Amino acid sequence: MSNISALILDAGIFVLAPWLLWRLTQRTVPIAVLPILLGICLAVLHAPVGRLGIPSVYGNDIGWVAVLVLAFTAGLEMWQHPGEGHAGIAVPQPSIGRLLGGAAVALGGPFLVGAVLVHQFFLPLHGWQAPRGNGWVGAMSIGLCIAVSALPVLIGIVRELHPAQRPLGQLALKLAVVDDAALWIGLAALQFAARGAAALHGWTGLEFVAIALLAGLALAGRWATRNLAHPPLWLIWLAVPLYLAAGSWASMQLGLHELIGAYFAGAIMPPSWVRRLPVERVGTFSLIWLAPMFFGHSGLHIDGDALTWPSVVASLSLVAISIVTKIGAVYLFPPAAGLSRRQALGIGALLQCKGLMEIVAATILHGRGMISEFAFASLMVLAVISTTLTGPMFRLLSPRPRPASASSASRAMATAR
Repeated sequence: MSNISALILDAGIFVLAPWLLWRLTQRTVPIAVLPILLGICLAVLHAPVGRLGIPSVYGNDIGWVAVLVLAFTAGLEMWQHPGEGHAGIAVPQPSIGRLLGGAAVALGGPFLVGAVLVHQFFLPLHGWQAPRGNGWVGAMSIGLCIAVSALPVLIGIVRELHPAQRPLGQLALKLAVVDDAALWIGLAALQFAARGAAALHGWTGLEFVAIALLAGLALAGRWATRNLAHPPLWLIWLAVPLYLAAGSWASMQLGLHELIGAYFAGAIMPPSWVRRLPVERVGTFSLIWLAPMFFGHSGLHIDGDALTWPSVVASLSLVAISIVTKIGAVYLFPPAAGLSRRQALGIGALLQCKGLMEIVAATILHGRGMISEFAFASLMVLAVISTTLTGPMFRLLSPRPRPASASSASRAMATAR
């Protein structure tokens, strides 16, 4: 089968089919979750999609670029104020210190509690001991997977939120970006603990170039904000791919996920430039019609033989630990002063989403022999369940947006008076 034919079939399975299901279920499940579920089902059933060229070469590339665009537009939306024009939910803006502190508690709390519980109750079970490293290394590896938040999937979920709730989602994304950076640092530290200094690689000149590039992008954005607030539109469009490519490359060179650099690049673009871009339309198009191939392929790569009934039972226990500790951490130390209880609970519900970040982390740890096959299978099920529950839990716990019609009527009455 040719690459073009494989791409068409790939898009039909992971783009068109999830979209139809999303519409039939009245959008109750985030569209970013459906391709992952479909991919996992195909993996469990051992569907021979590989004979048809799936995942397709072009589909892999298109899906990856689309997720980078999603991360970039999420950074751009920091300047869009998506709640404007709606009876929005007022979200206090955190200071840098409070944001970093909230991110540390949101990641560190579930990590510590999860690692202790896993060490005491899970590792003594048959099949849970890691091939390499001592018991605490294995426990901390699983604890890190319990604590992680799914940046790529969370970007898609926030994109689907009601516009009035989008500022709350943006605050959750800021925490997820910090936690995602901490995840990769934690993965490196755990590998060092398990294998010694060979797990870490020395820096070369490219890392310093990457740091200089990120600093240059930030300085260029500040200079343009002050001295070039209204450039020609073609210049803005020319800067968009440059910012996206430079930010992604720099974060990759620093050993971080490319999505972090894409988000950062969007966040440091001049705000006056961003407001002239169709950020909402570009992000929505990428989410619905391009990124599902990335999500679906990730689910397809899971080992279906590892998903047994005991792993499902263990995963349900891990789901309970993950949800309670993540929401509890955000509730006890909100990322911004002045958040209401329901706002804190809503942010916690978003951050408990595991998705691809946990799958990536668990795959790395499993490949290094730091978690067992049984633990790996349980973590895969945890990723799916927690991601599927994210949307319903957010709607249950977060503040309800007031209908736009009621808001408009109130403003009309106030104007008449």
